[in-house]
Amino acid sequence: MSTDKLKEYKKKRDFGKTSEPEGGGRSKGGRAFVIQKHDASNLHYDFRLEVDGVLKSWAVPKGPSTNPSDKRMAIETEDHPMGYKDFEGVIPEGEYGAGPVMVWDHGTYKNMKRVDGRLLAMDKAYDKGRIEIWLEGEKLKGGYALVRTGKKSDKRWLLIKMKDDEADARRNPVSSQPKSVISGRTLKQIEADESKKQGETNS
Repeated sequence: MSTDKLKEYKKKRDFGKTSEPEGGGRSKGGRAFVIQKHDASNLHYDFRLEVDGVLKSWAVPKGPSTNPSDKRMAIETEDHPMGYKDFEGVIPEGEYGAGPVMVWDHGTYKNMKRVDGRLLAMDKAYDKGRIEIWLEGEKLKGGYALVRTGKKSDKRWLLIKMKDDEADARRNPVSSQPKSVISGRTLKQIEADESKKQGETNS
C-alpha cells in the first residue's frame, strides 16, 4: 500500500544521485511530524504528517506561524517515505528540489478532528479537507488546522494556528529559531559541510 503511495515520489528522483531516502523509517511513540526548511528554487518549509505509513506533505512558503490571525498558504505535494523525517543534507543540482534541507522541527502529533463528538480518522479528515492536530514539537506546540481551499483535486490548503495556550502573536519562530533541531546547523552550514564532504570524497 505504502509503495503505491510513493510512486510519484520515486518517479521524480534518481536515487543513484540524491541521498534522499527511497523508503524505510518508522515513527517512535505515536504519529510523527516533521517540518523541513528547504532552499530549492524558493525558500520554503515542508510540513509533513505521518498518515497510514507515509508522510503527507505540504510546502509552506512563509513557514508556520504561532499567530492564529495568520493563514499560511500550504501547497500539497507528493507523499514522502517515513525515512524522510530524518533527512538533512543537500539535494544535488539537476535533481528535483535541488538545494539544502534541514530538519527545522520534529516531534509527534495527536489527531483532534471530531465529527458529532467522535474522533475522525486522519485519512477521513484529509479526504474531507480539514485536518485538526495538536503538535508536540521542539519549536511548535499546540493546535493547528490544515484546511483545503477548494475541491478535493485542489492542492491549495491553509495552515492555521488554533487559539489555545500555545498561541503567541509576538513569536516568530521562523526568524528567531532558524537552525536545525537535530544538528544545530543553518542551511549555509549544511551546504558547506556537504561541499567539504564531496571535496574529500573526490580527492
